[in-house]
Amino acid sequence: MSVINSRFGKFACSRHLLQAAKAGFHKNTGADFAGAVLDLMAEFSRHMKRWAALTVLLYVLALLVLTVPVALVAFGNWGLKNDSMGIKAALAMYANWGYWLWLGILVAGQALLLLLPINIAERRLPARRPLKIPVIVTAFFLANLLLAGLLSLLCAIFTDGAFTIFDLQGLFNWMATTIKHNPTQNVQNSDWQSLLSIFVTVLIFWLVWAIIFRRATKADEPDALLQRATRWLLRGSILELIIAVPSHVIVRRRDDCCAPAGTFWGIATGISVMLLCFGPGVFFLFVERFERLKPKTQSDDENSVPSGAKSL
Repeated sequence: MSVINSRFGKFACSRHLLQAAKAGFHKNTGADFAGAVLDLMAEFSRHMKRWAALTVLLYVLALLVLTVPVALVAFGNWGLKNDSMGIKAALAMYANWGYWLWLGILVAGQALLLLLPINIAERRLPARRPLKIPVIVTAFFLANLLLAGLLSLLCAIFTDGAFTIFDLQGLFNWMATTIKHNPTQNVQNSDWQSLLSIFVTVLIFWLVWAIIFRRATKADEPDALLQRATRWLLRGSILELIIAVPSHVIVRRRDDCCAPAGTFWGIATGISVMLLCFGPGVFFLFVERFERLKPKTQSDDENSVPSGAKSL
């Protein structure tokens, strides 16, 4: 009887040890699996940010490469004065601080516009707060397209006097003259006053477009919001170029002084924003390529490509 009890005790002890080993095995396996999943998610997130950085870099390179050819074509030897821009004059644009300021604004806009595609690619449902960033960025570039299109059209109609329409100080002086019926002395504006006038105009257009685009995308999901933003910017840039290019041809065929600079600004803005619209699509192409090269997991093949990539 004692032998049976001793064997039974050993069997029960080994059974408890086996259960404890199984519990420890499942616990360690679960922890290892959770750690592997977290590491995979972190690696995937790093790859998404790298693809986004590569997309922004390609956008910068495209703008830098297209600057000189576009300037040479826009100011070629086909105007009324038969004066053309040389290579040195075109390369001198790289030394202008305004060029790098505008380039920095475009790069920042492209980077902010890619925040939503990164969240979509990582299969994270963005909160409503990050969704405001694409609305703000889209409204900003729509405001610039509107200003550039209006300026190009006004340059074709009013020649060099189109710039005075956006001059706030001149507008205030004209209002004061009209009210008092007393002509005021003309005050020459500085470059900073002209920039301030343009900034205030862009700010007003920005606010208007932000309200319009916010109401249009109030109930949109992240995918639909991204599609609408790129679609509006692409259509707006095409429409702006349809206005800016003929206006530039008109002012170049006349003896205008500053009007060609205004219409060229319209062409540059339209091309820059048009290229910016392809950023999310290029990013999703990189993501799709990464998904194909990545080892297959238990996830469905349909979920391997983000839904935003199928529609862009």
